[in-house]
Amino acid sequence: MRIAPISVSLLALSLTACAAAPSAPPQAAAVPAPAAAPAPQPAPLADLVSAVKLPYDRFTLANGLTVLVHTDRKAPVVGVAVWYGVGSKHEPQGKTGFAHLFEHLMFYGTQHVPGDFFQPLSQAGATDMNGTTWFDRTNYYETVPTPALDRALMMESDRMGYLLQAMTQKRVDAQRAVVQNEKRQRDNDPYGLVDYEMLETLYPAGHPYRHSTIGSMADLDAASLADVKGWFADHYAPNNAVLVLSGDIDLATAKAKADKWFGPIPAGPKVRAVDAPVPTLPAPVTRTIHDQVATTRIYRMWAIPGYDQPDYLPLQVAGVILGGLSSSRLDDALVREKQLAVAVSAGAQIFAQGGQFSIQADVKPGGDAAATAAALDAELARLASEGPTADEMTRALTVIASGQIRALESVGGEGGKSQALAEGLLYSNDPAYIEAELKRAAALTPADVRDAMRRWLTRPAFALTVAPGAREGGGEQRGGDGLPPLPKAARKSEPAPRIAAFADPSDRTRLPPAGAVDALAFPALERTTLSNGMQVIFARRAAVPAVSVRVSFDAGYAADAVEALGTGALLLQVMDEGTTTRSSTELARQRERLGAQIAASASADATSFQLDAMAANLAPSLDLLADYIRRPALAPAELERVRAQQLAAIAAERSNPQALATRVLYPAIYGADHPYGRAPSGLGDSAVVGKLTRDDLAAFHRKWFRPDRARIYVVGDTTLAEVTRLLEASFGNWAAPADPAPAKAFPAMLPAARPRILLIDRPGMPQATIVAGEPIALTGKDDAVPLETANDVIGGDFLSRLNTDLRETKGWSYGVYSVLNERLDRRAFLLVAPVQADKAGPALAAMRSDLADYLQKRGTTPAELDLASASNARKLPGMLETSPALLDAMAKIVSLGRPDDFYARLPERYRTLTAADLDAAIRGKVDPAALTWVVVGDARSIRPQLAGLGLPIEDFKLPE
Repeated sequence: MRIAPISVSLLALSLTACAAAPSAPPQAAAVPAPAAAPAPQPAPLADLVSAVKLPYDRFTLANGLTVLVHTDRKAPVVGVAVWYGVGSKHEPQGKTGFAHLFEHLMFYGTQHVPGDFFQPLSQAGATDMNGTTWFDRTNYYETVPTPALDRALMMESDRMGYLLQAMTQKRVDAQRAVVQNEKRQRDNDPYGLVDYEMLETLYPAGHPYRHSTIGSMADLDAASLADVKGWFADHYAPNNAVLVLSGDIDLATAKAKADKWFGPIPAGPKVRAVDAPVPTLPAPVTRTIHDQVATTRIYRMWAIPGYDQPDYLPLQVAGVILGGLSSSRLDDALVREKQLAVAVSAGAQIFAQGGQFSIQADVKPGGDAAATAAALDAELARLASEGPTADEMTRALTVIASGQIRALESVGGEGGKSQALAEGLLYSNDPAYIEAELKRAAALTPADVRDAMRRWLTRPAFALTVAPGAREGGGEQRGGDGLPPLPKAARKSEPAPRIAAFADPSDRTRLPPAGAVDALAFPALERTTLSNGMQVIFARRAAVPAVSVRVSFDAGYAADAVEALGTGALLLQVMDEGTTTRSSTELARQRERLGAQIAASASADATSFQLDAMAANLAPSLDLLADYIRRPALAPAELERVRAQQLAAIAAERSNPQALATRVLYPAIYGADHPYGRAPSGLGDSAVVGKLTRDDLAAFHRKWFRPDRARIYVVGDTTLAEVTRLLEASFGNWAAPADPAPAKAFPAMLPAARPRILLIDRPGMPQATIVAGEPIALTGKDDAVPLETANDVIGGDFLSRLNTDLRETKGWSYGVYSVLNERLDRRAFLLVAPVQADKAGPALAAMRSDLADYLQKRGTTPAELDLASASNARKLPGMLETSPALLDAMAKIVSLGRPDDFYARLPERYRTLTAADLDAAIRGKVDPAALTWVVVGDARSIRPQLAGLGLPIEDFKLPE
């Protein structure tokens, strides 16, 4: 349950779609000036646009509920989504945060489902299960196995028609506490106050988009049970909602089930229309605030039109061209050419009746903020004056179209087909609006973008600078509507609405059964070997015209020498900056023209280069990938620029509470000399990164990125024969060096456990972040199914004991969890808990108590076993629905030495687990007395809370 950050409008996907992650490998030879590589010939943009299809059926029940149906039989799952046309903009004065508070309340019991909604849906195998609130709407969604569809529909309809009967003051108080901790957690993040600054400056007091969706603490405190009931009665009726069913379903089935479960619910008052004009600042506003951040960040912001005005679309394209592409105007000018900034972005956030256009730049450490701001303003002015080039338009729209094609592989969840259909209807009265929007975007001209920018982005701007320093104030008193507090008499609650009974012939006395799940249909894995010995593992998936290719090397950040931490990460960053045949800019532009994403990433044990390509552009995309991996330029100028970016990222990690905590925890539990005893991001140490040379990076590449240490995984709309032919052309002549392949050295023994609390001071923060961990006697290749299921019971699932205790019962946290990290050698058991600062000590004590209770006294209950085992078995079809998920599963099968039918047999494994299996697995591995704890927060207020816990407390400060 959370606030939604963006709309799924096709342009809203563009920033994610085009952001290329770090890159590929280096050669040791001297680097000549890049010679022009033949430009790959992409498929025409028109072909990509025409590939975006979202067919649907539509009908309306007598009570006004609109139902949208999309059939997709690729997996036995159905995406269920209910969207209500009510959001924070509908909240009246003094009642900010109500829509979001109600989103939480709607997960916690109705007349016929008295407990929380997570348990029966999880037991049924629901995936992608959540709810979000935004300015214009509230939604609830889950993807369920086809046999569980009736259960999901009964529950969704029960909270539409039977929620008030079960609403209590206790539930209101409990979820109010959770929401307030969510607000504290967001405010606690670096740059966590920026949204308040933006909304409070761009919109006048009382404007529907002026207050944050999470609202103000004061308004949340004042929410009464009668207020909550009245809010529901006024807004959550079928005639204000859209039901979307997408996946393994047809129109006839959808009509019968929708009528059965939703048809009897009576219509209610229509949600009132809201007037939300787009404001213009009377004069430019310039402001500087301070925060515990590592890097000065510069913003430019404007209020702009929403979906109800045509200019939103060219403004979104402008954002992609200005700061959304890898080769955007701002990247090329501020990051690559002038090297004033280490990161830039721009984009338009669009609502139904308005939105914001924002630009941001992170100033290079030690750099000139004023010069960076001037350069940013100059690029904006140039684009608004001249407009984009035709090539920029094509590249931006190709990236957008390809990103949309990939997103539509998922039937539900966030960003899939059900969300696109619902948003199209709510915002544009056209469920398939995404098709029309993309065609309209493809028809835009450079002049259209230029003119829209002149109309909206030459108006007075809000220029905000966030500089490192102590915060002048937090977010506790922010998020409201900006109007004077209502008099006490005006705040008086109206009487709770009377609940009218209605006839309902459906049987709601018991939940519909979750149903039997058929054997998991995991695709057959096909294998071959290239002429140079590289292994290829392939699975066909033709749901969308796209192909994903992952070239994985046995390296990872564990391959960094202990005296050279950060080498692998810096290498990947530099590899994104050009090859011996393509400059940094040309490499980015060729990816964009092909609609291809190439991302490099490292886990502890592997380094991977992943290509996500359009099927029509697979051949040139693979050529680009091979060049990227085999022939990186490692140009000295690019190295220095990227070095500054990585140093900034390390500094940012040290200012983020959770990243900082794990950076401290890993060397504390594994030992600083262990390959896993380093920051799990792999970013390394500033002192090392500051001195690494091109020769160091080339040596790492030559040593670890070799064809005899690589595997190639392929999933998508092609065949093994065809992809082998293409891979042979791009990788087949890559010969392994003559010297022996390297191996990572893992010590047989780890340091003895030293249970203690490492306290890291962050003065004035509203939250404390607690992490804990210990290595356990388990490797990545060991059978961990019983242990991981036991972890679900204690902390790995939303319904776990830890989360239930600290979030739902005590109201001290927005979420607590435990995890078994993924490592090939020694794995570790970890706990993570962001909690309100005044409960840090009690929260740590409660976690210790809950863990000891499970491990030493009250083991797995029959209900917990049933929930964990049944839900895990039923979730598998939904978890493996998309190509990225299948690619990950394939890689685990091979790298962990699992049989090809591992996932097909996994449901039966889950079904045969016993409570004794779970208890034995976790009690034999996890020792609650061996945990090392790290606490990040205001040490002055937290230290006294920790004093009585019986653990040594060490004040810890990371070396500079």
